[in-house]
Amino acid sequence: MSDTIGAPSGREERKTPRNWRTLVALGVIVALFAFLLASGVRLQTAGISFSVAGVDVEWRLYYLIALLIIVGTMIPFFAVFERRRSQARELVVLATLSALAVAGRVAFFFLPQFKPVCAIVVIAGACFGGESGFLVGAVAGFVSNFFFGQGPYTPWQMFCFGIVGFVAGLLFHKGPLKPTRGALCVYGGISTFVLYGGVINLGSLLIMGMPLTPAAIIACYASALPFDLVHAAASVFFLFVLGVPMQQKIERIKTKYGLNDQ
Repeated sequence: MSDTIGAPSGREERKTPRNWRTLVALGVIVALFAFLLASGVRLQTAGISFSVAGVDVEWRLYYLIALLIIVGTMIPFFAVFERRRSQARELVVLATLSALAVAGRVAFFFLPQFKPVCAIVVIAGACFGGESGFLVGAVAGFVSNFFFGQGPYTPWQMFCFGIVGFVAGLLFHKGPLKPTRGALCVYGGISTFVLYGGVINLGSLLIMGMPLTPAAIIACYASALPFDLVHAAASVFFLFVLGVPMQQKIERIKTKYGLNDQ
């Protein structure tokens, strides 16, 4: 079996909408990260209480931020909707990839940190671009936590899954690297350990309200090291097994339904 995906479509590449969409997505991601940093411990303390038909409801801040992340990541898609006739078809494929990521995370619930989510997010980014990878990661993190439990960590997990997919898109989707099995495995391991693990650990410190002192940072990252290593190993494993077959199937779908004509 070849270690690379199928050849790109012979259609003329339309760079302007794709590049513009990626720039918008990058701006949204930077704004979301700044918002998460500013929220800090308020993610687990802030909320709004109200009554609906006599039932007391408490809307926690992390639910609002989670929805803002999903809406924000969809802006680049709908902003160029009229220019891209394959928009709806692409969203269907991305929704399917998000569902696979959710199902994979739930299926491996008995193995802490050994999950295929980052691997599937990397594949989404490599096949459809960074903004698509971020969207798949954010949706997968939000929906899967309906099974694992929502909390102040949800927006951080959504962002971390998303950023892994976004960088994968920049590197592999018409980027400087070819999405071979080896390259995907190396990127998947490093990105899961550095991007996901590095950012999620920072979020844990901020949520707990701990001071960002060198001692606290070292203690947090050291305690999370075994879990981050297992998570990274899982991404390498699933990319080695699923990376090339999934990409080949996605490329056939893209060619059949005109998703390369963007």
